[in-house]
Amino acid sequence: MTVSDRSRIALAPEGTGNWLGEAVRAGGGTVVVPSDASGLVWADPNDPEGLHRLLLECPHIEWIQLPWAGVEPYREVFQAHRHRLWTCGKGIYAEPVAEHALALALAGLRQVAHYGRASEWTPASGTNLLGARVVILGGGGIAESLLRLLGPFGCDVTVVRRTPCAMEGATRVVGLADVDDALAGARLVVLALALTPETRGLIDRRRLGLLAPEAWVVNVARGGHIVTEDLVAVLAAGGIGGAALDVTEPEPLPRDHPLWSEPRCIITPHSANTIAMAIPLLSERIRENVGRWLAAEVLVGPVDVDTGY
Repeated sequence: MTVSDRSRIALAPEGTGNWLGEAVRAGGGTVVVPSDASGLVWADPNDPEGLHRLLLECPHIEWIQLPWAGVEPYREVFQAHRHRLWTCGKGIYAEPVAEHALALALAGLRQVAHYGRASEWTPASGTNLLGARVVILGGGGIAESLLRLLGPFGCDVTVVRRTPCAMEGATRVVGLADVDDALAGARLVVLALALTPETRGLIDRRRLGLLAPEAWVVNVARGGHIVTEDLVAVLAAGGIGGAALDVTEPEPLPRDHPLWSEPRCIITPHSANTIAMAIPLLSERIRENVGRWLAAEVLVGPVDVDTGY
């Protein structure tokens, strides 16, 4: 395929936002229909079967860009089309999501949700993030950003990640096999990892019991990392300080779910990264990758087909 052929990039499914086309053109590409394309920007987060069908119809498409960091619904599509090049939004949203995680952590530890629900003056409560024992589950871009944001608080931070390696701002980095030791006595746990069969249900009743009594769990990853029924039971019993969830299992959380009325729980509607925040960040990633694709350079945010993220 020539460099000129590489410039032909399709957007799908139909009705995809004009801003994605603008990002493709800013990178030097030309927006075409899938039957004429060498690359594809797929914009539906919940239609892996639709993408699979399109790729079967368009064997000439070599590269697919997915806009999100969490691509677990597409694992089977990766396997069926592993000969193609896949990229996703990993790392794009690290800054806003890390900021949201810090906001939730402070709101929880400092009892902001409790005070916000009160209708009268109440006794002072809450605990410090300053000097706290913190565990971050996941070692990607969100963890890197959060480590920087936590710097002024002087925390003792353990990062748990699939492949341990030194990370700036972390006191220690360990593998998943050491997750129990890492969680023991922690005051804050932040989930910021990919959802895989290995990490689904990672936080259950037993592991919640390892935390400090005043601990808060903040989830900005995927709801499936936490066993929801176990969390409900532990919160109801006052086993930990609380949980702040930007993601839930199920999602969206049903209106009558007990977590809505749980005073130790803060819920935000998967809003750590809003559309307004995402558009400029994703536009820049697509612009950069289209330019790299045209120049036959290494793309940013590659998907490991075997791990699924």
